[in-house]
Amino acid sequence: MKLLKSYWRAVACVLAVTLSTAAAAQLAPGKDYRVINPPQPTTSGKQVEVIEFFYYGCPYCNELQPALRTWLKRKPADVAFRREPAVFQDAWLPLTTAFHALEAMGLEAKLHYELFSAIHEQRSLDTKGLQRDPKPLFDWVTKQGVDRKQFVDVFNSFSVRSRTNRSIEMTRGFDIPGTPALVIDGKYMIMLSNAMTPNKGVDYERFTQLLDQMIATARKERAGK
Repeated sequence: MKLLKSYWRAVACVLAVTLSTAAAAQLAPGKDYRVINPPQPTTSGKQVEVIEFFYYGCPYCNELQPALRTWLKRKPADVAFRREPAVFQDAWLPLTTAFHALEAMGLEAKLHYELFSAIHEQRSLDTKGLQRDPKPLFDWVTKQGVDRKQFVDVFNSFSVRSRTNRSIEMTRGFDIPGTPALVIDGKYMIMLSNAMTPNKGVDYERFTQLLDQMIATARKERAGK
């Protein structure tokens, strides 16, 4: 009985992958996804890479988080996911640097969603003026139980500023038109506009389906190398 259950479980997995790959082949570039030209290098080794380009102050990025968070719980084992702050203007730099500082301190997992919430739900952190005076950001981090001096030191460190400059370069190199944007294996990009409903809303289930389908496409391409 156990062998039979394992057999049908394996069949179901193969069928799911086959259907996902077949559906991906029917997607239309420009409508369902964007092709990145030229393709950008990945850092994920043998895994399919997914990068989320976002900005903490972006309301659409905030609205995507619940669906993305749910997707991450079922993320395929052969997919490497990471976040990258996009930078379109100097006013975005403080929160970009904040992300890299939290990441450097090992606090991204703990405070990533909380920072979104502080800006958009609680409205306890106003993003305006942070470039001129980042003190409100430091105040917020301190309230989360983080050592203020340590955070400020990391925030102003050369390594974190280098990562922030890298974010600027990647935003340009990947030709990111806006946030949020998910890049699959350096080749394909999907945005919320690819999953719009007739009433101009966003079908987040459709969005994550597109993500799965483009991952299947990238996986197939890797297997064909």
